[in-house]
Amino acid sequence: MSSENGNTGTKRLALIASRGTLDWAYPPFILASAAASMDWEVGIFFTFYGLPLLKKDLDAKVSPLGNPAMPMKMPFGGEGFQKVNWPIPNILMANLPGFENVATGLMKKLFKSKGVASIGELREMCVDLDVKLIACQMTMDVFGFTKEDFIDETEIGGAAAFLSYAGDADVQLFI
Repeated sequence: MSSENGNTGTKRLALIASRGTLDWAYPPFILASAAASMDWEVGIFFTFYGLPLLKKDLDAKVSPLGNPAMPMKMPFGGEGFQKVNWPIPNILMANLPGFENVATGLMKKLFKSKGVASIGELREMCVDLDVKLIACQMTMDVFGFTKEDFIDETEIGGAAAFLSYAGDADVQLFI
């Protein structure tokens, strides 16, 4: 097979995960696991706020702050749950004590009721499918993370190492 970049062999996907909230954790893990299950070579570069997605204790939460498109008219609920439409402005949501935990719990219940895998399950699937999980060395240094903070399958790399990988990728995505 010949790829668009002129290499022969397996297609390659390079992802950059820069956000670590629950809603932003899904895209890189879903795309990576889907591509890897199609026999693509996949690498995810976790940088800035995406880096905690590699922590042993995965605790991604929903944050309405800085997420003006959060659809609070979204029907939280599902089978066995009462559907709730919350017409609450984001400015109020961000300032309500405990809202982040409530919204996170509701979103996790909604995803589970729809049969969507959890972030932890998707991350484990990526590990099982040999997706490269690359922690940004500079971000680790800036925020004080060590390799021991992350799951064992984490690789450490700088921007140049990832660019070398991404330069040969058929698809590059920034999430």
